Amino acid sequence: MVSSKSEFSHGWKILLAGLIGVAFGASPIPFNTLGFAIGPIHDEMGWSFAEISLGFTIFGIVASLLAPVYGWLADRYGVRIVAILSTAAFAITFAMVGLTPASILIFYLAWFVVGLVGIGSTSVTWSRAVNMWFFHNRGLALGILLLGTSLSALIVPHIAVWSIAEFGWRGMYPVVALLPLLIAVPLAILWFREPRPEEAPEAIMSGGALTGMTLGQSLRDRRFWTLWVSIACIALAYGGAHVHMPEIIKQHGMSTELAAGIMGTIGISIFVGRLFTGWLFDRLWAPMVCLPILLIPAIACYWLQGTATDEVKIYLSAIMLGFAAGAESDLIAYLASRYFGMANYGKIYGMLYMPFGIAAGISPVLYGRVRDVTGNYDGMLQASMILFVVGALLLLTLGRYPDFAKQAAKNNPSKPLTA
Repeated sequence: MVSSKSEFSHGWKILLAGLIGVAFGASPIPFNTLGFAIGPIHDEMGWSFAEISLGFTIFGIVASLLAPVYGWLADRYGVRIVAILSTAAFAITFAMVGLTPASILIFYLAWFVVGLVGIGSTSVTWSRAVNMWFFHNRGLALGILLLGTSLSALIVPHIAVWSIAEFGWRGMYPVVALLPLLIAVPLAILWFREPRPEEAPEAIMSGGALTGMTLGQSLRDRRFWTLWVSIACIALAYGGAHVHMPEIIKQHGMSTELAAGIMGTIGISIFVGRLFTGWLFDRLWAPMVCLPILLIPAIACYWLQGTATDEVKIYLSAIMLGFAAGAESDLIAYLASRYFGMANYGKIYGMLYMPFGIAAGISPVLYGRVRDVTGNYDGMLQASMILFVVGALLLLTLGRYPDFAKQAAKNNPSKPLTA
């Protein structure tokens, strides 16, 4: 078994491959490109901001509904094959969005297909392997893994702006699709895998098998639904704010180039938030760590209202939102493993990813609808202030972490829980 001191020395290659997989997977890349494509698509097609955002919503809902299926596949057949095939399929289908003709139904169909094949390229799969390599340093390891979204926020917006300027919005999609196809997939083939039983931390094993709840047990647990609702509230508040941030920034009188730089600031703050909160998760009770971090974005939503050009407040708002986004994504993977164990992690995490994906998919449409009707985003930003507060307070009711290895050893060490 792997000791706490040697977790990183044994698992760093898997962690790096997972980080790149997360960075160029189906979660951050659509988030970091739609905001720059939405204006050009609107100009060419004449579709409203809400209509265009609905394509992203379809993608998010389809992907989220399939997350438990991909989690089950990872539990059943191993995470490596699921992650590699889904990432390759995501790259191909994302590139094909640029081929959309002047038909909004085909535009929606393209996003449907991206969601259908791409969810296995997200943290639903990558985090399973990382959780199996790390226990004592799990919070930090997950923080590092999910730095992939920060890397995406730093790189992808600039590539999107450049490729739109050079090739139009249609050309942007195949250009960005080269990132998962030529970088993430080869690295995963080279390094990404689950640990053998002798390589896994002792705390997640009993009798040579993983410990934890079944999916049915977790669905009957109050903590599961408390976490589910909290995730939905926070994702509903944040998802549209991120996608529409370039347009929100332009309403404050700033340029597209400056918007790309501010999106990069979000990436940096997610980076810091991931490392800092992950480090704290290994030392303190995670819900208490997240309380102030998830309350701060309410201030950001307040500052982003109106049209006043105050670059300092806009940058600070981006930092606050990014820091909270970093904490939330870490929280899902970390709390899923600590409260429900690893025996059926893929299915359970998939169920907890569902509210994140659905709410994050609906959120851009709500932001877009408010923009279409009122001419600004203020009404949705006000609602998001409340959602951030509710999501943060719900986490305080989760209670202490269970010790599944000790429970399994006490009850029947030779017969771990299975689905």
